[in-house]
Amino acid sequence: MHDLAILFDLDGTLADTLTDIAAAGNHALRTLGRPPLPVARYRYLAGQGLPYLIEHALAAEGTSTPAQQEAGIAAFRTFYAQHKYDHTGPFVGLPAVLDELTVRGVRLAVLSNKPHDATVAVVADLFGRWQWDAVAGAKPGVPLKPDAGAALAIADELDIPAERWVYVGDTRVDMETGKAAGMYTIGVTWGFRDEAELREHGADAIVHQPAELLAVVEQLNPAT
Repeated sequence: MHDLAILFDLDGTLADTLTDIAAAGNHALRTLGRPPLPVARYRYLAGQGLPYLIEHALAAEGTSTPAQQEAGIAAFRTFYAQHKYDHTGPFVGLPAVLDELTVRGVRLAVLSNKPHDATVAVVADLFGRWQWDAVAGAKPGVPLKPDAGAALAIADELDIPAERWVYVGDTRVDMETGKAAGMYTIGVTWGFRDEAELREHGADAIVHQPAELLAVVEQLNPAT
């Protein structure tokens, strides 16, 4: 039997990134002469790719043309590259969980709708002491989550069938991705969305604290 593997979302699941994402989004809005949005608004803008975030942030206070979106994306990227760790770090309790999963021999991977270069950088900088068998963000020509293609590509790359994967995320996009890929889905409530959304979109389990992940893993694979 293949070992169990876990595919983590990044923003709102592993890393508490909301404040820095909101700061970059509001910088982009100000660059285009738009008023900033409340940080809480970015809970519903983040997680679906940077083009979605910028398009809908602009639309919240007026028009959103392709030229404005392109300029907003560029402004976000420049600001975020310089400020992505101003307030960002691992969620409390997750490092101990990753330590234990590593001891148990669970394979670990990350799949995010954050741009690929930023995804790789954040994982290396904040989670570099753990072994990640695959780290993937948004790449040109690759459909974003909830399309299951990128998740299944990671499963194929590591030669672990989808039914041996657990997908852990904090939004409906994550639950839909995991279900579409044929993976067991765990919704976490410490991220961007609430329990009701996670359940509505197919979460097989809900956890409220990082340590609870270990209990679910133990139930799925007692030998782990």
